[in-house]
Amino acid sequence: MKILSIFGTRPEAVKMAPIVRLLAQTADIESRVCVTAQHRQMLDQVLDLFQIKPDYDLNLMRDNQSLAELSAAIFTHLEPVLEDFKPDWVMAQGDTTTVAITSLLAYYRRIKVGHVEAGLRTHDKWQPFPEEINRRVAGVTADLHFAPTEHARQNLLHEGVSDTIIKVTGNPVIDALQFVAQQPEPKEVTQLIQSTVKDKKLILVTAHRRENFGKPMEDICLALKQLAESEDVQIMYPVHLNPNVQEPVNRLLKNVKGVTLLPPLDYLPLVYLMKHAKLILTDSGGIQEEAPAFGIPVLVLREVTERPEGVAAGVLKLVGTSTSSIVTEAKRLLHDQSAYAEMAKASNPFGDGHAAEKIVGALLTQM
Repeated sequence: MKILSIFGTRPEAVKMAPIVRLLAQTADIESRVCVTAQHRQMLDQVLDLFQIKPDYDLNLMRDNQSLAELSAAIFTHLEPVLEDFKPDWVMAQGDTTTVAITSLLAYYRRIKVGHVEAGLRTHDKWQPFPEEINRRVAGVTADLHFAPTEHARQNLLHEGVSDTIIKVTGNPVIDALQFVAQQPEPKEVTQLIQSTVKDKKLILVTAHRRENFGKPMEDICLALKQLAESEDVQIMYPVHLNPNVQEPVNRLLKNVKGVTLLPPLDYLPLVYLMKHAKLILTDSGGIQEEAPAFGIPVLVLREVTERPEGVAAGVLKLVGTSTSSIVTEAKRLLHDQSAYAEMAKASNPFGDGHAAEKIVGALLTQM
């Protein structure tokens, strides 16, 4: 069986890495990897961490390219790869532009599609944008849906997907996290904790989603400013390179005492900062799954989430982007020990670290 794994961003690479590594070790499978490099630098450090060398590198990242330009580039440059390798299956993950265009192109060529992290939905096509539509496109074309949870499976069933092609596997991000957590703590993190955090409570922040550009991002920054000025905390914020994030964050937070703005972090130091954090504020999808594995409460800076299992389990709380709401909920967790413990001790609903085995096992049944 010839399987081509295709991904382009850091989150995709993290979640596909355990699958790619296992495919390479599996008899009767010829596995190759293609990266679109939708995110070049952030992708490369994950490839290095997991020791994955792509067979095809499309290198499509360009400054300020539109979604239409990126989509056209993926169509144009991925077509020759599919013609060269002629895979039986294409594997793609999640909800990026890469997965949407990959699944369409595979469909055009009558290549079977395996969709990892299938079935996530907010049921609002604008939130998150453009991810909600990207994953629906992948869902329509997929021949095997690897749903991370029972809730995701139910979403697919409600859309008319046959239960025979849905496999509940857990999320391979937990597999990846277990691998990364076994690596030594990076010296940069140790030094940062010792020199900057000291005995303060660390709040880790990541915020970069398109739907939060503009006023929502400014409101998030104002909330962080209020928390830094009124609480004994150290806020650390690795700031995405997108100008829509850089401008308001630097304008509102650059010289605020108690706030440390960092460049985008490699995955390994980010994981270790998560382990040190008292609280995490994020609009990221992956961190909503990763932080609960360490028992860290997460306030989600979004109006809706495609991971309601985490909210139901009590490990996540939706707070939106309102300054007052963020400040109120963060202070509650910093001061109310019972409320904090309730979130910190909740079980992680996103997997047991064996998702890759279940995904590869399901592919082998297709031979």
